[in-house]
Amino acid sequence: MKKFLLLLLLTTAGLAQNRLMKTYRLGETASLQKGLAGNGISDIKEAKGVLWFGTGHGLSRTVDGGETFETFLPAQGLGHGSVSGLYVQGDTILVATATDTLTAVSDQYLSKGTGLSVSLDGGDSWTHFPQPGVTPVQNLAYDVEVVDGVVWIACFGGGLIQSKDGCRTWQVAPPDTFVFNPSNRLNHRAFSLTVGDGALYVGTAEGVNKSLDNGRTWVNFNHTNQKEPISGNFVTALAFQKTAAKSIIWAASWKAEGDDEFYAVSKSENGGLSWQTMLRDEQAHNFAFDGSVVYVACNSGLFKSTDYGAAWYLFPAIKDAESSNRVYDSETDSAWGRDGVLWVGTTDGLARTNDNGYSWKIFRAFQPTGAVGQPRTYAYPNPFSPTRHNQLGGDGHVRFQYNTLTDTRVTIQVFDYAMDLVATVCRDAFRHGPADYSDVWNGRNDYGDAVANGVYFYRIDLENDGAHWGKVMVVN
Repeated sequence: MKKFLLLLLLTTAGLAQNRLMKTYRLGETASLQKGLAGNGISDIKEAKGVLWFGTGHGLSRTVDGGETFETFLPAQGLGHGSVSGLYVQGDTILVATATDTLTAVSDQYLSKGTGLSVSLDGGDSWTHFPQPGVTPVQNLAYDVEVVDGVVWIACFGGGLIQSKDGCRTWQVAPPDTFVFNPSNRLNHRAFSLTVGDGALYVGTAEGVNKSLDNGRTWVNFNHTNQKEPISGNFVTALAFQKTAAKSIIWAASWKAEGDDEFYAVSKSENGGLSWQTMLRDEQAHNFAFDGSVVYVACNSGLFKSTDYGAAWYLFPAIKDAESSNRVYDSETDSAWGRDGVLWVGTTDGLARTNDNGYSWKIFRAFQPTGAVGQPRTYAYPNPFSPTRHNQLGGDGHVRFQYNTLTDTRVTIQVFDYAMDLVATVCRDAFRHGPADYSDVWNGRNDYGDAVANGVYFYRIDLENDGAHWGKVMVVN
């Protein structure tokens, strides 16, 4: 489950029947794009040795443990925008996508679901279905599950929706007996799903709902109706952990409307009858398991427990073992682990460790420089906000991307509009070539002061390869 802002609900959703669909097959469409689709990794799933990554710019996969990546885009049958929900099981892949849209009613950008793409052959072909509901605005699928052939999607304003015919038609299926009304009933705003021990669990803005008969009847667990309840009713993520010793439901339980609710992780070892809370004040986004080991992706970083949550360890900042690259964001959004291999998704790229975090390999999407018609350098994000972008250690960070043609030494300096020197990012640093590199600037001058808003120029001096200029707009 991804992070999001709970926006004002504008409309109610209804049924979507007999919607148009489009089918795509690899070989008949454009070739897959090489590399990761984007650096915001919201979901990581695995099936048959293939790792799938939901990103802010599409769906990516690796079939060789990270040696190479491929990306699926609308040309292959994916919906436009970011991946908002992802289900992978065997050769079956379901991908929900979403984007933003400017609405005339509110004169602001609101989230918008762009449909569901389905592959039954491991990604060789795709069928795209439009977003179900009266309107796609504030109706996007945050999570996807399949139970006994029934597809379930948790769609915020669209509610909990099911399809019994492979996504061709849809029915709104609230997790209670009330008439569907997401404007007034928080339990009809669905955000997360998981399946375990024959039960379907649905996280809403009013707790956790459980069904043992695939949605015909429900029981609700919330912060006020149990002696040992969840910490908060806004359940942004759910996951089921099964080991030889235990069966556990994990919930990212955020504070909703109750004064005594609080952010935390909640878990139940008895099917939801009672809950324990841990990691108080943490805003969790996702869970992963490697046997009995639990990983929780949170705003503060990635937490690990080897004893089912009795004690927790927070991973330090992620730095690449073979380069100066690091993840410039303390927040983690997704994780996946198996047999000691751990993958972590952030808003600043993807990382993998095989040794419990002692060493990392970082993977990042970027536009190569130096190709025909392309500049030798650029800055991203641009404009750059030091108070918002790539936050780590109290600083924001902007990357200066460039390439080398041979082994060389590099000096990078930043100048203000009057061409006075502001900061030296690196001096006479050795770089291999040919290769792609990015060095970072924290938006401060050489005295450690935050720079003022405005346009700044930077110069990359490559030994025996000249000087290459770029610019970045700083907006605090």
